[in-house]
Parts: sequence; structure tokens; C-alpha cells
Amino acid sequence: MGKSLFEQMGGTYTQVGDYQIPNLTLPDEPEYHIGIWGMRRLDYLKKHKRILYANLLTSGKLNEHLYEIDKIAFERHELIVKQMMKAQGVTEQLKSDDMMKWVGLVNNIRNCADEIIRNELIYE
Repeated sequence: MGKSLFEQMGGTYTQVGDYQIPNLTLPDEPEYHIGIWGMRRLDYLKKHKRILYANLLTSGKLNEHLYEIDKIAFERHELIVKQMMKAQGVTEQLKSDDMMKWVGLVNNIRNCADEIIRNELIYE
């Protein structure tokens, strides 16, 4: 019997009882610090984009993808919050004049920015 395609491509097997199990390993990936946005993306990929998740994982590009999404999402979130605060007149003066109003507006702005990021980057 000839070599399997797996063996022809350099693959090897380990004998386990009556079975030959292919020796598969994932490519090495650099270590990245993955924040909340990257973790949300990972959760989404695992639940809803399993083929993309498997392709990124087996190609050794998953952590890089998550890191890039995390970095872009964080920067975009900060920019959106800053722009919305300016547009809505949420200033340090308002903070000192009416702290509760300022907190409510900032929380609303952050929630809106979160939703934008989820729709633009996480759930694409």
C-alpha cells in the first residue's frame, strides 16, 4: 500500500492501540495581549463564524487577528466617545456644575460607542 496524501506532504502518525493518529500541531504564534474587544471577537467567532475561527486558528493568525481587532476597536471607541462628548456639550464645566447629569450623559455616550464598535468590528 502506498503512502497517504498526508504522508506524501510530510505528515507522520503515532500508533495508539489499533489506530494511527496523525501528528498535528498548530503553527507557533507570537504572544499578544488581547483585551476586552479581542475577547468579544473571539467569543463571536467561536459561536457564529466557526469556519473563519478554524481557518485563523490553523493558519496561526488567530491571536494576531484578535490583537488587531482589539487595538482598532479601543482606538475607535475612544475617538467616538470624544467626538460625541464634544457634539453633546459634555464638558468639564458641566461635570463641576451638575455631576449627575454629566455621569448620565457619559454613560449614554459610552453605551452608544460600545454598540457602534460591536456592529462595526466585532460582529462583522
